[in-house]
Amino acid sequence: MGLATVAVYSECDRNALHVRLADEAHAIGPDQASESYLRIDKLIDVCRASRADGVHPGYGFLAENADFAEACSTAGLTFIGPGAAAMRTMGSKTTARDIAAAAGVPVVPGGQTPEGIGYPLLVKAVAGGGGKGMRVVRGPAGLDSAVALAKSEARSSFDDDRVYFERLLERPRHIEVQLLGDLHGTIVPFVERECSIQRRHQKLIEETPSPSVTPVLRERLMAAAATIGRKSGYTSAGTIEFLVDATGDFFFLEMNTRLQVEHPITEAVTGIDFVRAQIEIARGARLADMADLKVGTTTGTSYVVPTFRSANGHAIEVRVYAENPYEGFLPSPGRITHLRPPSGPGIRDDSGVFEGWTVPTAYDPLVSKVVAWAPDRPGAIARMDRALTEYDLRGINTTIAFCRDLVRSPAFADAAFDTTYVDRLLDENGKEGAQSDGLDEVAAMAAAIWAGREAGPKAGTTNGASPAESLWVQRARLDALR
Repeated sequence: MGLATVAVYSECDRNALHVRLADEAHAIGPDQASESYLRIDKLIDVCRASRADGVHPGYGFLAENADFAEACSTAGLTFIGPGAAAMRTMGSKTTARDIAAAAGVPVVPGGQTPEGIGYPLLVKAVAGGGGKGMRVVRGPAGLDSAVALAKSEARSSFDDDRVYFERLLERPRHIEVQLLGDLHGTIVPFVERECSIQRRHQKLIEETPSPSVTPVLRERLMAAAATIGRKSGYTSAGTIEFLVDATGDFFFLEMNTRLQVEHPITEAVTGIDFVRAQIEIARGARLADMADLKVGTTTGTSYVVPTFRSANGHAIEVRVYAENPYEGFLPSPGRITHLRPPSGPGIRDDSGVFEGWTVPTAYDPLVSKVVAWAPDRPGAIARMDRALTEYDLRGINTTIAFCRDLVRSPAFADAAFDTTYVDRLLDENGKEGAQSDGLDEVAAMAAAIWAGREAGPKAGTTNGASPAESLWVQRARLDALR
């Protein structure tokens, strides 16, 4: 688009890939997000110093912070996302529930207090996303500690420690609908994404279209998402998330007032560049005039749908994390000693790392997003299997092999999974599941650390990481839990 880019970075991100690729980059503070990436005043100062006139917030930190959007507007900057008012309305999980209910969309039972909801329930961050600030509570005895943990995580991730309570639906599917809204009142919903392969409420694998959604359910989901978008006056990219139970009934879960991590799979089956669309919308463009969108009004509905209502092929995304899935998904920071990313027909790798880069401990350990597209789902699965087989990343533990096993499994081929599938799989194999209260994790890590001190480092590697490095990670994690 001919636009110059300005990056900001914390001290540990000084040599990060986004810093290397941007036209210019500015230091913004120490490793702690509260003193760098969450500092609105510092971000505005960088905009002024670099003479930037637009701000794209990405999909983390302040991406859903209405105060940041408002501060950009006050400073004369174009915030490339929804307006502050819509963000406050829909970015708050509690207010968004009220909007959805008023629009006639079913919502998961919940409220600002746990009374009357029943167990099991979820404690959720009001400003949350990405599984952060979320805890499962099976009974009254665990409520206070779950609230404290959720508040602490929400405060460090979003600078907002408010929480609310929601009934835990047992073994649902997580389905979401991508929206685009322009400044002229047009809302466009896109074909749904299946996001049920999760661990600890954080997505691992997504695909579109969902293998479990019927054409009738698809119509209902898209209509509900578009109605919520219109009611809230939403603009730019956003996502309406639903839970679907075993009977096919769906419930509004929340809205993400930002670009989603998994937006590339929707790009793969639609041909739309969503970041470009966001920028065009912020410039005042009409969705109906965008040549690559080719939207058309459907008779009898009150929203606009793309002419490619039936997706072009099938796409799957695997999130690769610097974590050890065989040790409770412990973070695996360290230096990447060798990297050969996947490639080939239908393969896209959105990566933030490079050979020689040291993955820091300070932030989310997402390394890359591998996307496989094919004309049909079996073809997409086969291409993803090959891509993950060829993905050669050494020096740290990753989720590559674990996700490859998931993609190869009969349950994935048959779409016989729900949001609890990965956690149940780990539990059945004697690994830590998502429902742990944390005490077993502390005990296991303490034992491992003690054994390491007694025996000393041993020879050998695990996917490039030495046992000594693994113990270092466990020791750091234990300190954090204490």
